[in-house]
Amino acid sequence: MSKGRLLYAQSGGVTAVINASASAVLAQARARKIPVYAGKNGILGILREQMFDTAGLTSSEIKALANTPGGAFGSCRFKLKSLQQDAGQYQRLLDVFKAHDIRYFLYNGGNDSADTALKISQLAQQSGYALTCVAVPKTVDNDLVITDCCPGFGSAARYTAVSVLEAAIDVEAMAETSTKVFVYEVMGRHAGWLAAAAGLAGETAKEAPHIILFPERAFDKAVFLAKVKDTVAKVGYCVVVVSEGVKTPDGKFLAQAEGSVDAFGHSQLGGAAPMLAGIVKDALGMKVHWTVPDYLQRSARHLASQVDLDQAMAVGKAAVELALSGNNGVMPAIIRTSDMPYRWHIDPVPLSRIANVEKKMPDAFIRKDGFGITAACRRYLSPLIQGQAAVPLGKNGLPVHFKPKLPLVKKKLKAWVK
Repeated sequence: MSKGRLLYAQSGGVTAVINASASAVLAQARARKIPVYAGKNGILGILREQMFDTAGLTSSEIKALANTPGGAFGSCRFKLKSLQQDAGQYQRLLDVFKAHDIRYFLYNGGNDSADTALKISQLAQQSGYALTCVAVPKTVDNDLVITDCCPGFGSAARYTAVSVLEAAIDVEAMAETSTKVFVYEVMGRHAGWLAAAAGLAGETAKEAPHIILFPERAFDKAVFLAKVKDTVAKVGYCVVVVSEGVKTPDGKFLAQAEGSVDAFGHSQLGGAAPMLAGIVKDALGMKVHWTVPDYLQRSARHLASQVDLDQAMAVGKAAVELALSGNNGVMPAIIRTSDMPYRWHIDPVPLSRIANVEKKMPDAFIRKDGFGITAACRRYLSPLIQGQAAVPLGKNGLPVHFKPKLPLVKKKLKAWVK
């Protein structure tokens, strides 16, 4: 039996099913008799030597984690630079691992998290410390390469398609005397996967969404306005879905706040919908409503896709097995083998092929006019939103969520100074 502990941590924006991956990690590690610590607020908590001991969780509590959105152990947006630039912080991580006999590190996140796991793996090898690092995929942006999709995306995609479908019915009912244009903004910094998911809400030209604006296509104001005007004339109303990452022809984000960036150094986005609404109102004089679902689209566990839940748990379980088998510096990727019926399996992929690489929407998935999805895109997306992942309901009619209350591991090192 392998010796040492497994350390699991969550990173970046959380999802409706990231705790399902956590649940699978804990259950599989326990089945293999490997003790598990969980970093408080991701890599930041590890630097601070703040880790939860999960030994106190019962089997039923571990199972209940899978029904809870958000990050059970806390997440963070904290990007480590290169091994040379952040040598002190990497050494601190290694010191924490050594002090607590951490031999397996599983980091649940997206591109930046895969990069962090790879660098820690490289440092441990250089230092001669036996540590196996595995990245567990997660992101509603669906922009990790090689893997067919990213856990968290399917549920956000389902929420988006359902929300656009239902909102469009509302708008249609009021269009004659009220709102003519409705703008719905989705997440997606450089890749339009979530915007594309809205396309599942309708199949014909008259069905919403009538316009989808992708980050992969530069925004042309004149063409956009002409499309809106024509749609309202033909259909009676127009539903627009815009990705937060849509850019103008000069490469600037449509809704970029001046000088505003997040902790990863990415431009802080959000606000494309109200900007488009203003453009339509000023140019066409139509009544416009807009919405920015923001966190709602990634936390809606009540609308989670069963396929997404299954995949989130599968990558968590696989990550443990890969780590215990000595597969260092890899990520369990979802490999599609069939569209109808949808079939897939898990394969390990080297992090060197994944870290810092973005998967954008292929041209074949975007309609020629740039305002919708193709049949090929629909074939790709449709299987990912299938099935309603059940959520237990309490006596008050609300979902029952489990939030673990665990003790922090006793510190063995001096306080970390950033």
